[in-house]
Amino acid sequence: MDEDAVWRVIDDERSRLADLIDDLSESEWRTPSLCSEWTVREVAAHLTLAQTGLLSATVSLIRAGGGFNRMVRDTAIRQAQLPVHEFPQRLRAMVGSRRTAPFITALEPMIDILCHAQDIARPIGRPYPMPAAPAAAAADRVWRQSFPFRAPLIL
Repeated sequence: MDEDAVWRVIDDERSRLADLIDDLSESEWRTPSLCSEWTVREVAAHLTLAQTGLLSATVSLIRAGGGFNRMVRDTAIRQAQLPVHEFPQRLRAMVGSRRTAPFITALEPMIDILCHAQDIARPIGRPYPMPAAPAAAAADRVWRQSFPFRAPLIL
């Protein structure tokens, strides 16, 4: 997929997920997601952080003692303190923007939105079909990229 196509998918999926989470019940927000130890609310909060700037990311990484996964978890938990009506609004506000968090390509936000939409929809029993071609491109990227998805092979 070329970069413009990737961004169209990201925009479409952010809009579609915002529509899904617009009317979640309080119990759905509290439902454990498919992400270990995260609720639906925390996953939605995480997705609103996709455009974190370098300074904010650096401060968060320092707060997390340099641990990338801890930083991601901690920022999502802090962001989840916002009122739930903020999450769909923030996702929609990102539509059309090409800004990413530091040091990533457009493919990572596409992977994030595709995977985390399933992390939200499946546990609450909401249908949420994944577009095939973008899913294949995302899987290919994950397979080819070691960090943060899988450890490098040591021979």
